[in-house]
Amino acid sequence: MQKHLLLGVEAIGQGAIDGGMSGVYAYPGTPSTEITEYIQENELAKERNIHREWSANEKTAMETALGMSYAGKRAMVCMKHVGLNVAADAFVNAAITGVNGGLIVTVADDPSMHSSQNEQDSRFYAKFSMIPVLEPSNQQEAYDMARIGFELSEKAGVPVLLRITTRLAHSRAGVVRKELLDENTMVLPKDPRQFVLLPSIARKRYNMLLGNQDGYIQMAEESVYNKYIDRENKKLGIICCGIAYNYLMENYPEDDCPHPILKISQYPVPEKMIRKMEEECDELLVMEEGYPLVEEMLSDFFGRGKNVKGRLDGTLPRAGELNPDWVAKALGLPCTEGREIPELVESRPPALCMGCGHMDVYKAMNEALEVYGKGRVFSDIGCYTLGALPPYESINSCVDMGASITMAKGAADAGLIPSVAVIGDSTFTHSGITGLLDAVNEKSSITVIISDNESVSMTGGQHSSAEGKIEDICAAVGVHPDHIKVIIPHKKNHEEMVQLINEELAYEGVSVIVPRRECIQRAARMRRMAKAAKEN
Repeated sequence: MQKHLLLGVEAIGQGAIDGGMSGVYAYPGTPSTEITEYIQENELAKERNIHREWSANEKTAMETALGMSYAGKRAMVCMKHVGLNVAADAFVNAAITGVNGGLIVTVADDPSMHSSQNEQDSRFYAKFSMIPVLEPSNQQEAYDMARIGFELSEKAGVPVLLRITTRLAHSRAGVVRKELLDENTMVLPKDPRQFVLLPSIARKRYNMLLGNQDGYIQMAEESVYNKYIDRENKKLGIICCGIAYNYLMENYPEDDCPHPILKISQYPVPEKMIRKMEEECDELLVMEEGYPLVEEMLSDFFGRGKNVKGRLDGTLPRAGELNPDWVAKALGLPCTEGREIPELVESRPPALCMGCGHMDVYKAMNEALEVYGKGRVFSDIGCYTLGALPPYESINSCVDMGASITMAKGAADAGLIPSVAVIGDSTFTHSGITGLLDAVNEKSSITVIISDNESVSMTGGQHSSAEGKIEDICAAVGVHPDHIKVIIPHKKNHEEMVQLINEELAYEGVSVIVPRRECIQRAARMRRMAKAAKEN
């Protein structure tokens, strides 16, 4: 049995391929990006001609994958947790339409916010939508769940959420591959109205979803991924969700934990197992990565009389990633706690790469805005968000994808004129276009700087949906062609950039400036690849 050393994200990609997947749809977002990248470079995926191109955003990815499911094929959608907010409309309604071919929605949560705006827990979306969840505790389970998740989806008749977190996504372990499954043949839904959510149909579909809940619970009770491990010391019962089971086992490498353990890696929660633990144990300790979803649910089962410990009561920290040390401390075991960093140690915040075109944009913009004063620049999600830090301190907001243009418009509506939006090329086509349309329709006095480095640079230089299209999109939305300006952001063009920004700030309407220069990291990578290809 040959083992492959894979990251968690790579294990998911391989599992999906081996599970008969016909298409993956995604938008880059750490820590989920490498799932799609792995599939894009996989020889078997190329041989099978599995769809593996990037989508414009998570909503289009979710809807396109649902279309492949409609046609009877197996599809996977990949995104990070905040991307699920973007896809939520289609995601929630897909639980009501159901599926034809198996559909897995893989979401990578980011507790501790290593590269994100919040710590949101995607299990709540699945609970809200009333669909099954798979939450692997290790890389082998990540592979297995991606492989069998399509079958589970087809059996349940709904999408399945595969939820991982950063630690599992970006750590490696040995993974044993299983039999390669054939792809589904194309077949249309037996019910031609299944995907037509007119109210009269949607009500019937919703009642079907409600009626299937007992079946989903039974699937969880019988799942090989949920197991009750009985032990002698009943003073405490331990419930471990997903990767938290790994953290517990690291504290008991000889598998000698004295307390009963309930490992949960498939939801809805297995009620019979939970009730068994509640009846046998004096106290319960819930270990789960993210929000206290299971801990809160226990009150529904037992009321407030049971002594339940976890993130809510402070036994485990409310925020941040779990780790073996925190688990040890919660169990009263010896643990290693790091010392506070001495004040003499300088922090090293992230910074723009030397030579990055965003630097030249911010220098010119800061100079042009001096006459207006600070506090009128609204930014977006991308490398350029680092313009909030010294030495630039150029931007005043970073909320979510696309919010720069809409917030600038709202500020202008409030009288802050001119207002400036800074957005990247990929973020613009992800969710900036509709905000620009609103601004054009109301002739808002805003200046939109679309800082175009010709790739999705923050997540590794993936292809940008905006490439070669920005000016045409802006003109089609209604921005006057005289106020769509393109310039190369470079030191030698500094004075020209300052003058251009000044002119557009003075314009009473919507103007767009496109500073365009290839990402310096991507350019270096392309040169290395070209050199390697030439040498070979």
